[in-house]
Amino acid sequence: MKKLILVTLFLTAIACQKKEKTEKTAAVTDEHSYSKPELAVAKHLDLDIKVDFDTQTISGKASWTIDNISKGNEIIFDENTLNITKVTLGDEEKETKFELGKDTEFHGKPLHITIEPNTTKVNIYYNTTKDGVALQWLKPEQTADKKKPFVFSQGESVWSRTWIPCQDSPGVRFTYNAKVTVPKDLLAVMSAVNPQKKNDTGVYTFKQDKAIPSYLMAIAVGDIEFQAIDKRTGVYAEPSVLKSAAYEFAELGKMVNAAEKLYGPYRWGRYDVLVLPPSFPYGGMENPNLTFLTPGVLAGDRSLTSLLAHELGHSWSGNLVTNATWDDIWLNEGFTTYVEHRIGEAIFGKKEFDMQNVITNKELVDNVAEYGDTNPDTRLKVSLTGRNPDDGISMIPYVKGYSFLRVIENAVGRDKFDPFIKNYFDSHAFQSITTEDFVKYLNENLIKDDKALADKIQLDNWIYKPGIPSNIVPVSSAEFDAIDAIQKSWRETGVAGLSKKITTTAEKQHFIDHLPADITAKEMEAIDKEFNFTKGGNFIIKRQWFVQAIRHQYKAADPAIEQFLIGSSRTGSIMMLYKEMVKTPEGKVWAKKVFDKAKSGYHATTIQDAASVLK
Repeated sequence: MKKLILVTLFLTAIACQKKEKTEKTAAVTDEHSYSKPELAVAKHLDLDIKVDFDTQTISGKASWTIDNISKGNEIIFDENTLNITKVTLGDEEKETKFELGKDTEFHGKPLHITIEPNTTKVNIYYNTTKDGVALQWLKPEQTADKKKPFVFSQGESVWSRTWIPCQDSPGVRFTYNAKVTVPKDLLAVMSAVNPQKKNDTGVYTFKQDKAIPSYLMAIAVGDIEFQAIDKRTGVYAEPSVLKSAAYEFAELGKMVNAAEKLYGPYRWGRYDVLVLPPSFPYGGMENPNLTFLTPGVLAGDRSLTSLLAHELGHSWSGNLVTNATWDDIWLNEGFTTYVEHRIGEAIFGKKEFDMQNVITNKELVDNVAEYGDTNPDTRLKVSLTGRNPDDGISMIPYVKGYSFLRVIENAVGRDKFDPFIKNYFDSHAFQSITTEDFVKYLNENLIKDDKALADKIQLDNWIYKPGIPSNIVPVSSAEFDAIDAIQKSWRETGVAGLSKKITTTAEKQHFIDHLPADITAKEMEAIDKEFNFTKGGNFIIKRQWFVQAIRHQYKAADPAIEQFLIGSSRTGSIMMLYKEMVKTPEGKVWAKKVFDKAKSGYHATTIQDAASVLK
């Protein structure tokens, strides 16, 4: 009987362990990847590819070192629009069977590869096709210097599988080495340790010894040069852009130092930035070692370099500690927006910090209003099942995530919250985690069964419910209060001299965003004459001004608006203008005409978003 009881207890324990493992696996299942890493997972990539501008393809071999956890006979990769020509196993290159599954919109196809229980390496021979979303091939005339072609990748969220067969989930991390062959007059760079000048062979090798998720795999090839800023930071750009970029980012090293004081050592070695041609679809992309940046940040007066603080912040939140699925993207973007503001405060001071808080709060209110405060997409933990995961890359995870972290900071004080965040990064370094992992860590290390503190934070309301919880931290700025006072009087006193009182980017943005709802085109003209908003060089200010110009029929700005939409592919910014244009029948006609002119220079993801608004 005793033996029977022991056996029963033993079997029950095994069943519980299996159940726990199953529940844990289910909790981190990535709906946007066909791979089943709990059975067989990719751990390291050796990539050997050739970049061909004549055919606009990348071709070669992706050799994956794998861990066949289940000792089964299959490993599954993600692929989308690739041409898979052959698959072999091991260093001896024993050819094996592979099969492509059903194609699903946004997700591509599962690549089923037959392996053996002891297989440790899978070699996939392939080439990209013209339909690959991740790669944008530019003709010389589409670049800044207009002399040589250019190509760059954009992997987030599920597009890396359109240029490399991979287990394309943020929950799967791997190291990589790469050999890249390009035309001899061009330079290749990647999200890894990079060369700083061209060689005579056109063959470049790369090493990334920190485990990263697939969306951070990145490549760019073009007429690129490098200029150092300090011992561990520098700028890559086309020759005509390099000098101005180096000037713009002169404080890059100071930003890295400021971030380290707050959140611990920068763990990636070098931190460089690459200024891309205008068709890059984002403000920046936090590719490890080498942030990809829009040229729109080059204002000429260093007024937009705060964008760099965001991308740098991802070196801790996002790249070091990564959302396990795209439903958890707020863990990347909310934390990084918080880090960005703290770096900004350290570099630019408390006044700028206060102004940015007000701007961020307005973005939250405006975005929730646009969605509707009961819309489930205004939750921090979202559900993107059956949808394009790019739908999760809205402003909500950025600004609501930031506001939530501010609530926690306000509840416990910075003397407790700063060490908590630093320890959070340290304890989860080079890991991919879920929202529930963070909640558990927060409860165990900060809230600690303190019911009063838990009630003060209202964690469930912020993470799992839509809208804006009532305990959001109030924001204020003395500088903005002064501008609000000006808004009440300038119609009587005139606008002459205002440009000497309203000087910074944040101040100008606040002034523009709070112009009277009934402002006339004549008043817009007077303001434009005083500030030169329409023809100015600041990307953010022009964008905000053009929204008002469209809204209030300030036709004098129309040519500049068209040029702005044609000359940039920064998706979030141009969508602001297109959304405003389509609010009137005439504006929608105009928007479609501009889009037809502009789309040849847009990234595929930008075209996708704009087309949905203009239909």
